[in-house]
Amino acid sequence: MFTITVVSTKGGVGKTTLAANLGGLLRDIGLRVLLIDADVQPSLTRYYALEHEAPHGLTQLIRSGVLSPDCISHCQLPPASYDGKLDKMPQSLGGVLHLVRSDTRDGKLQDWMSSRMALDMLMRLNMPLKHPSVTTAYDVVLIDTQGAIGHLQDAAVNAADQLLVPVSPDIVSAREFLDGTISLLDRHECTANVGMKMPPMKAVLTRTEKTKDCNLISDLVREQFIEMRGRVSMLSTVVPAAVAYRKAATSQVPVHWVDPVKQSDVMHKLLWELIPSVAGMCASNHPDFID
Repeated sequence: MFTITVVSTKGGVGKTTLAANLGGLLRDIGLRVLLIDADVQPSLTRYYALEHEAPHGLTQLIRSGVLSPDCISHCQLPPASYDGKLDKMPQSLGGVLHLVRSDTRDGKLQDWMSSRMALDMLMRLNMPLKHPSVTTAYDVVLIDTQGAIGHLQDAAVNAADQLLVPVSPDIVSAREFLDGTISLLDRHECTANVGMKMPPMKAVLTRTEKTKDCNLISDLVREQFIEMRGRVSMLSTVVPAAVAYRKAATSQVPVHWVDPVKQSDVMHKLLWELIPSVAGMCASNHPDFID
């Protein structure tokens, strides 16, 4: 099982869009996927319709330290309200898309976590996701996080095998990304003293347009590679500011259902960069799919 945490110290950069669309694509290439909404603003929880809504969610997962069936909701694809073109809808290849809902808006979970010892708090997602009942049930776990440093983000970072960091295509946001990333590295560097490792970080430009800023930002990240301890690398795939992403969210489906050519190609390339072991695997509505 491979765990990716989508993380940023800045909100509004497209974390949920990436988590939802990567999860949907992984499901459509035949993998068993668990989405975890660890954001106090439950955007990922609302992205997909649910055919089964579990009575519990993130709060019980964190507080109990166990991922029990009553925390796992099942996403519905296609949703009952789907009115898209059926010929664009990929065929089922046996994949699964489940979700642990965010239910933390009242702040009680964060307060509870702040009262725990630091090491215990850091392990609150790591330990349940390492249990054999979870590692045998899922191939990939995707964790969406809040756009700020906090206990939930710390636990999500510590649970990851890889961090995916979206960056907006403007210089101000890029500088905020650099400052936030360095702060995050500083915050988690001490975990090495207790045998933990900071996961590698992959940065991806999101909501891009055809401007010079994209190249400037890529250069800026590469120039700061040493200052970021050599832990952050820039992915070559960029995610454009395309209308298809908004249409997909409105329809509660992955973007490769709405645009099986251009944006499907973008998401496939991004997935293959993130998880090289699935390179070449496609959803059935992708032009390169071979039955």
